Amino acid sequence: MTDLLPGVWAALGGAPEDLDRLTVSGPPAVLASTFPLTDVGVAAVGASLLAATTGPVALDTRQLAIALRSERYLLRDGRSPGSPFDPLSAFHRTADGWLRLHANYPWHRAAALAVLGCTQGQAPAAIAERGAVELETAVHEAGGVAAAVRTEQEWRATAGEPPPLVELRELGPAPARPRRRPRVLDLTRVIAGPVATRTLAAHGADVLRVDAPDRPEIPLQYWDMLPGKRSALLDLADAATREELLAGAAVVVAGYRPGALDPFGLSPGALAERHPGLVVVTLSAWGHRGPWGGRRGFDSLVQAACGIAVQEGSPEKPGALPAQVLDHATGYLGAAGALLGLARQRRDGGTHHVRLSLVGTAGWLQSAPHVDAGAIPDVDATPYLTDVQAPDGVLTLALPPGTVDGRGLSWPDPPPAFGAAQPGWAS
Repeated sequence: MTDLLPGVWAALGGAPEDLDRLTVSGPPAVLASTFPLTDVGVAAVGASLLAATTGPVALDTRQLAIALRSERYLLRDGRSPGSPFDPLSAFHRTADGWLRLHANYPWHRAAALAVLGCTQGQAPAAIAERGAVELETAVHEAGGVAAAVRTEQEWRATAGEPPPLVELRELGPAPARPRRRPRVLDLTRVIAGPVATRTLAAHGADVLRVDAPDRPEIPLQYWDMLPGKRSALLDLADAATREELLAGAAVVVAGYRPGALDPFGLSPGALAERHPGLVVVTLSAWGHRGPWGGRRGFDSLVQAACGIAVQEGSPEKPGALPAQVLDHATGYLGAAGALLGLARQRRDGGTHHVRLSLVGTAGWLQSAPHVDAGAIPDVDATPYLTDVQAPDGVLTLALPPGTVDGRGLSWPDPPPAFGAAQPGWAS
């Protein structure tokens, strides 16, 4: 097993002597890939566990395998809710290569079909007549999401070197805040950001997720990502409610593309001016620099664009990682960054910013030593699942991975109904 944790922990600002507090057990590889996915997961989840306590923590790689694919194990009333992936969300042959589309949300699907000028059933044939990069650009400009499949070398020629795995900044001075149960304002969607805030909830934070009223979430994703949180709908243009939430928060986690929340005064710099003492965690697909900094993106698209799809398959037939590890790993790193940021704020004061991106995580993954995992047997998920009674039925969920101070983690509350809470603090 490649020990990636020391470098990750140092990047997050953790003290090296803390590393001895983590014990890892289980098989050395639990996810078959040319990349060391088990080691990446141990580093990301291990960092979140270390950041949550000053005591001993432990992680079993078998539970890790389930946690990194939690959405695959979700059941509602004992049945699978089906895949959240739309048929268009796939690799498509183009006239000169391959294109990966993401059409799980209806507005992204509509944008892609408008560019193609056809029905959904006609889309593969329409894509096959056009160039991958030309379609990538056109779909982006129409408000959709797509990525041409590139090699790692082609990607770096397009976008430059990837950003650091983690960037830490102090945005300005602020007095140290007293220690209390942290309130986390969750402005995230899909997987990476929600994993970060779900993890913070598992470690005791009061997490309020806020979504726009006109952007419904896919049910499977909110069933899997809302445990331990409350869920509210709010137009962020409602300045009075927004500022009241910010005034009561200790942490803000934002998972939108850079600049998307700036009109609401939610850029890290603006937050530091109005609400000094916050810990601000931002997660994006493509980072904040370069020609792709303002683009929408998802794990599958980053894999396609940056070369992972070619490395997991071939230029003739791209492949995908056996888990959405870019999303999940970035989420656990975001939780670790938030917890360590809180500790720094309580100790030294200041307003702290933790910045991560899926493409930064991809670059880290690609820089790690490659492996030949060979055949890996499936892990029995049963010991790592739990049934909870939720408003939408009995949900089978993956448990939070790891133990803290000798105790296994569990979800503090069942997943709520999406958007059912009032946009205010409960404690």
